[in-house]
Amino acid sequence: MTETMTAPTPTAAGAADVDVRIEDDASPIVRMIGRTLRDSARAGHALDALHTSSGTVAIRSHDTPQAATISFGDNGIDVSSGVRIEPDAAITVDLNARFAPTEDPSGDADLARGVLRALTPPLPGWREAAQQFWDATRSIAGIPDVLIAVTEGPDGVEQIVLGDGATQYLMASDPDTLAGVFSGADDLIAVLFSGALGIQGTLSQLSVMTGASWKVRYDA
Repeated sequence: MTETMTAPTPTAAGAADVDVRIEDDASPIVRMIGRTLRDSARAGHALDALHTSSGTVAIRSHDTPQAATISFGDNGIDVSSGVRIEPDAAITVDLNARFAPTEDPSGDADLARGVLRALTPPLPGWREAAQQFWDATRSIAGIPDVLIAVTEGPDGVEQIVLGDGATQYLMASDPDTLAGVFSGADDLIAVLFSGALGIQGTLSQLSVMTGASWKVRYDA
């Protein structure tokens, strides 16, 4: 059985035709790849690769045993756990660096290049990403009443305040990092430990916000 994810509300011609299917009970890497391909389709990014590619591509994590296979067929794109067949191309990536390759791909170079483009959709603006994150996660039990995102732009400090109530959680970073965390392109905990993200809140709130970020990152 597979779970079908079709890119909604296309912004470019052809985006609505991209059908991405993942397994039931899919692994995190499969979910992340599926969500990223859907984001590309929705943004009208790399549609040539999404529509015309054929064959199979293995995606392997550079520092964990995680692996997945992307299969391009006439009726859509399937993403499955592991690498059970000899792929047409293989790519080793850093899952915490937006699928950046850590070594030269092997096999079909054109296919690998197209997949890497499809796995790097443009990020939304940080305000748009924050709003989308809030809309997707605000109903999670224990999430703070108010989310505040703060950054520094050309005109000085900027912020967006989402929600209303007694409890709040603040996240501060540069616009690209905020957009990455809120869109799921970046892992909240990895970015936090790197020192690129500042937070203000309790440990219990951090636990809930981490779960919320995983919901977005893995489209769970």
